[in-house]
Amino acid sequence: MQEFGNFLDNLDGLLGGAFWFPYVLLGVGLFFTIYLKFPQVRYFRHAIRIVTGKYEKKGSEGDTTHFQALATALSGTVGTGNIGGVALAISIGGPAALFWMWMTAFFGMTTKFVEVTLSHKYRVKTEDGTMAGGPMYYMDRRLNMKWLAILFAIATVISSFGTGSLPQINNIAQGMEATFGFAPMATGAVLSVLLALVILGGIKRIAAITSRVVPLMAAIYIIGALGVIFYNIENIGPSFASIFTNAFSGSAAAGGFLGASFAYAFNKGVNRGLFSNEAGQGSAPIAHASAKADEPVSEGMVSILEPFIDTIIICTLTGLVILSSGAWTEKFETQFERSSMSFLKGQYSETNETDRAALYSYLNGEKNNVELYTGHINVIEGKAVNNDFTVIHSRSVGEDIRFGLTARHVFTGTVEVVNGEIEDTAIMVKGKSLVHSAELTTIAFTRGFFGDNGKYIVSIGLLLFAFSTAIAWSYYGDRAMTYLLGSRSVMPYRVFYVAGFFWASFADTTLVWKLAAVAIVVMTLPNLLGILILHKEMKQSVDDYWIKFKKDKDEEKE
Repeated sequence: MQEFGNFLDNLDGLLGGAFWFPYVLLGVGLFFTIYLKFPQVRYFRHAIRIVTGKYEKKGSEGDTTHFQALATALSGTVGTGNIGGVALAISIGGPAALFWMWMTAFFGMTTKFVEVTLSHKYRVKTEDGTMAGGPMYYMDRRLNMKWLAILFAIATVISSFGTGSLPQINNIAQGMEATFGFAPMATGAVLSVLLALVILGGIKRIAAITSRVVPLMAAIYIIGALGVIFYNIENIGPSFASIFTNAFSGSAAAGGFLGASFAYAFNKGVNRGLFSNEAGQGSAPIAHASAKADEPVSEGMVSILEPFIDTIIICTLTGLVILSSGAWTEKFETQFERSSMSFLKGQYSETNETDRAALYSYLNGEKNNVELYTGHINVIEGKAVNNDFTVIHSRSVGEDIRFGLTARHVFTGTVEVVNGEIEDTAIMVKGKSLVHSAELTTIAFTRGFFGDNGKYIVSIGLLLFAFSTAIAWSYYGDRAMTYLLGSRSVMPYRVFYVAGFFWASFADTTLVWKLAAVAIVVMTLPNLLGILILHKEMKQSVDDYWIKFKKDKDEEKE
C-alpha cells in the first residue's frame, strides 16, 4: 500500500499536484466569467426563482424537477470535502488554502453553468425511457470527438470510486469509530447494504431520497458549526485576517504547524476546492441532465447555486470552526498514517528557529539539507533507545513516539528504516502530532456551545453528507457505463461499486484521498477542453435564452 501511495503521489505530481493545474482550472472559470459577463452574479437571483419552480412548465421531458436535480447534484458535492477536505487543506496549506477554495468556488460557479448547459442540451433518452447526459454526450454528438467522450466516461467510472465511493465511507467509518467506537468494517458492512438498496431504484429513487436528506443534513451541520463559531467569536476576526493576509504569501508557522508556502497553499486550496464543489469536473451535469426542462440554459443557471452553497457557505463554516477553535495548530494523540509519516536523520525541534526553517523548506519542496533516515531503531517496550532521528507526521514534528504491533501490544526489537520509511508494514507508530481530515473537524466541533456533543454533529453530518454523495456518484458511474457498454453493464458496475465502498471503510485514509485526487484530475481535463471548444455556442445559447424568455413574458402580459 505504501508503494501504491508513492505511485499516486508521483502521478498526482504530474497532474493535480503540478504547478499548471490550478491555473488551468481557475483560468477556464475566469475566462468564462469575463466572456459571459459575470453570470454567477447577474443570474443568481434568476437561478433561485427557477429552482423554486417559478418558471416550471408542464410536459417538459425529464425524470426530476429542478430542485431534485439540484439536490442530487448537491448530494454529490456536499460530502467529505466539506468536512474532511477543508480540514485537510488547512492542515496542509494553512488558512490561506481557504481563500483559494473561495476563488475556486466563485469562478467555478460560471464553469458549472457552462458545463451543465451544454450537457443538458445534448442529452439523450435511453431505451428504458430515462434521460442520460453529461459531457460525454456533447463531446460525442456535438464535437464528434468520440475518443474524448470515451476517455471522459472511463474517467467518470474511475472517479465514481475515487470521489464518490472510497473517500466517503472511509471518513464515515473514521468518524463512527472515533465517536461511537464502532468497528470500521461493521460500519462499512451496514452502509454497503443500505447503499445497494438505494441505488437499485435508479435516478427517481435517488432523487426522492437526496431531496429530503440534503436540506436536513445542511441544517444540522450549520447549527453545529455556528455553535462553535459564536462560542469563539473573539477569534473570528483574526481567523479572517489570517486567510486574507496569507493568501499571496503562504501561511506562517503557528503552534505545531510548521508553515506552508504560497505555492503549497494555492495548489492545495484549489485542489480541495475542486474536490468540494466539483466545478469543471463534469459530474454535476450528469445529474442535471435528468431535470425536466426545455431550456438547457435554465438548468445551467440552477447549477450556479451549487458551488455557492457547497463551498462559499458550508466549507467556509467548517474552515472558521477549525481556525477559530485553534485545533489546527495543536498536537493530539493519534496513530500515525504511514503515507503521511517520514523519518528524518538527526534531531529537529520546532522551537529551534534554524530547525524550523529547515523543516519548512523540506515540507514545501524547497532546497534544503534535510536527509531521510536510513538505519536501525532499537526499541524496548515501544520506546526507541537511540535518538538519532525525527518523525514527521501530518506536517508536524511527532512527539512521544511509540512502536507497536497492534493497538494494545507494544513492540520490542529492531525497526528497520530505509529512506525515511519503516520496512516492516506490521509495525504501528503512535504519538502526538497534528491531525487532519475528519478527525481534525471532529475535535474542533467539541470546542463550542455543544461541548463534547459537538462530535456527534460531525459524525451525523458526515454520515448523511458522505452517504448521499456515494448515492449520487453511483448514478454518475452507471450513466457513464451506459454510454460505454450499454445498460447491461450497469448491474456489474453497481456490484463493484458497493464492494469498493465496503473495502474503503477500513483502508488508509490518506491513501484514499490520494486516489481521489488523481481520479478528479483525469476526469476534469477532458471536460475543460470540451467546454472551451464550445465557448461561442455557449454564448449564443445564453443570448437565445434571454430573447425567448423576454418574448414569453411579453406574451403573458398580453
